[in-house]
Amino acid sequence: MDGNGRVARLMSHAMLMETLDSGSIWSVARGLARQEQIYKMHLANCDLPRRNALDGRGYLSEEALATFTRFFLETCLDQITFMQSLVQPEQLRSRILHWVEDEMRLNRLPSKTERIMEALLYRGSLPRSEIPTILDTGERQARRIVAVLSEQGVITSPTSRAPLALAFPAKLASRWMPGLFPAA
Repeated sequence: MDGNGRVARLMSHAMLMETLDSGSIWSVARGLARQEQIYKMHLANCDLPRRNALDGRGYLSEEALATFTRFFLETCLDQITFMQSLVQPEQLRSRILHWVEDEMRLNRLPSKTERIMEALLYRGSLPRSEIPTILDTGERQARRIVAVLSEQGVITSPTSRAPLALAFPAKLASRWMPGLFPAA
């Protein structure tokens, strides 16, 4: 009601979250931030007085409000499409496994690491007891590989005995989810 852009974004985010049940995987705020000048122009135009008798019934321009609404909804659709393409399972899997290959080539991850990551990507979680079998190695080597992945922040577990799960560390966001966050 006060015309504050932050309030409008917050309300829109809350309403879209509730309506779409997307788990906050996307946000219109990202799309608006990418087009900040255009967004501010449309928002300012909503405060213009109506141009003529065909521009609504109130004091402010209904045409400018309709233009802003169209811009806002197109931005929402753009962000939904962007996130949908970003989290396609096969593409996400491919990006993560390419990262693993690169890290192994640079000797920052031990060999056979891709086997654990592949299993986590397909199964979601991995009991620790299965790791030596997956790696075709002994318990000691399996623990060493798990320790390196934990240090890298790419796997997580609530306890030292609980199953492993894939983590999405912020430092790898630009590599695993390109375009989601600025690289810097």
